[in-house]
Amino acid sequence: MIYLRLIWAYLKIGLFGFGGGYAMLALIENEIVGPGWISESMFTDIVAISQMTPGPIGINSATYIGYVVPGVSSPALSSPVWGVLGSILCTLVVIVPSFLLVTYTSHLIHRHRESAVIKGGFAGLRPVVVGLIASAALLLMNGANFGTTVPEIVISIIICVTAFGIVFFTKIHPILVIVLSGIAGYFIF
Repeated sequence: MIYLRLIWAYLKIGLFGFGGGYAMLALIENEIVGPGWISESMFTDIVAISQMTPGPIGINSATYIGYVVPGVSSPALSSPVWGVLGSILCTLVVIVPSFLLVTYTSHLIHRHRESAVIKGGFAGLRPVVVGLIASAALLLMNGANFGTTVPEIVISIIICVTAFGIVFFTKIHPILVIVLSGIAGYFIF
């Protein structure tokens, strides 16, 4: 039964997750944390791990959540075999709708790329994607990421604003900023 629920959740994510991984985060959180399959703190950890591993965040999180949730939902499914089955199912279900939509629409869009309807559709989608990415940023500004006490929150905001400023206003590579932020967080906290 848990596999059918995972398939349904990731089918919705695969069909309606426009704009890439960050834009999908709110939908993934709603579908996975909402039913209580994982905690908000675990979701935050999954986002961090998905960003550090190669591949898109939506697929990485689907693979991990598909592995973990069967064992969490039922002790009888705690074997790695059931986790691998969940990983395969969730990964395929999140990929296939997008693959089919892109395969079908790419030919149509290429053929009608000068159409006012196609141009207007893409012009309407751009602000939505920016809004979804902004929503993901707000979603990740929680107690698991920024702390729960006032000093933790203030220090976390200072690190966040400093990292943003360095990446936005300088030519320093974002990976170096991530590493330095991690080191600063380690020593501060």
